[in-house]
Amino acid sequence: MHIAWIVARRLLMFVAVVWVASTLNFFVPRLAPGNPIENKMLAQVEYGGSSMDVQALVKSYNAKFGLDKSLLVQYVTYMRDILHFDLGYSITDYPTRVTTIILHALPWTIGLLVTTTLLAFLLGTILGALSVWRGAPRLFAGCVPLLMLLSAVPFYLFGLILIYIFATVLQWLPLGGGMGIRSDPTLSVSFALEVLRHSILPAASILLASVGIWTLSMRGMMVTVQGEDYMTYAEALGLTARRRFLHYGLRNAILPQITLLALSLGHVLSGSILVELVFGYPGVGQQLFRAVQNQDYFVIYGIVLVLICALAIAMLLVDLVNPLLDPRIRHSGRAA
Repeated sequence: MHIAWIVARRLLMFVAVVWVASTLNFFVPRLAPGNPIENKMLAQVEYGGSSMDVQALVKSYNAKFGLDKSLLVQYVTYMRDILHFDLGYSITDYPTRVTTIILHALPWTIGLLVTTTLLAFLLGTILGALSVWRGAPRLFAGCVPLLMLLSAVPFYLFGLILIYIFATVLQWLPLGGGMGIRSDPTLSVSFALEVLRHSILPAASILLASVGIWTLSMRGMMVTVQGEDYMTYAEALGLTARRRFLHYGLRNAILPQITLLALSLGHVLSGSILVELVFGYPGVGQQLFRAVQNQDYFVIYGIVLVLICALAIAMLLVDLVNPLLDPRIRHSGRAA
């Protein structure tokens, strides 16, 4: 009963978080001045030199997208559509559905950022733990100043440096994009290698900037853990250094890292927007930036909603998994 109550409470919190965040997601983009449909129509008139009746078209499209109704009616419609998993149509790319845009961009962002996030987590956690572990080679401690420097440099700056060195000067790798302009996406080894080649520079920029952050975080936790009584007791028992490091030090210090990892994976769907823009990478971050530029409400709603759900699911999993990893959390919950 106790576990069922905890799960039910977490699920209610999940629903509340999604509802509040979705409500903010609806109203915040509306704060920007101007009408996106009118702006698009005027841009088409200026570009094509047409003499169409812009106001009549704007009125027609406002009715099509429901923008002629009151804000309250639009909000109710928006929440109803979410419950039916209907994200509507893109204003900028009409009649393309928002779901289609997101599904085309998701594999690029997930493939790039999940891989780099997990690699940065593993490398940073191991380096951070070994950098302060007594008996570890001094090489690991010597890496800390360099990693601190790397953690202070933003993703996009690494991206510009890597583009200049490897794409412009050495010309070993492409400047950007997810694949070649003339490439036809197919399930083949050659296409997979081409995608991998285009992802090396953006992945490297994210990895270089992220490893230092994970290392510093783990380093601080490992310093704290080494001063605990159970570490002294394990050493007094004569346990090997390897066992003390893996089963007592790393196991306890890594718990906060796992929480941060879950939240970082929840952020993956938003993409590293600036990195995707620098490299022209066709991910979710670039689609979100383009939607904000064009005031494409429905694409913004769709992408941010997916991000909200990803973060809420990550938080829910953390709440449910942490008691399994750390018995102290279970006992404190029962005591409360």
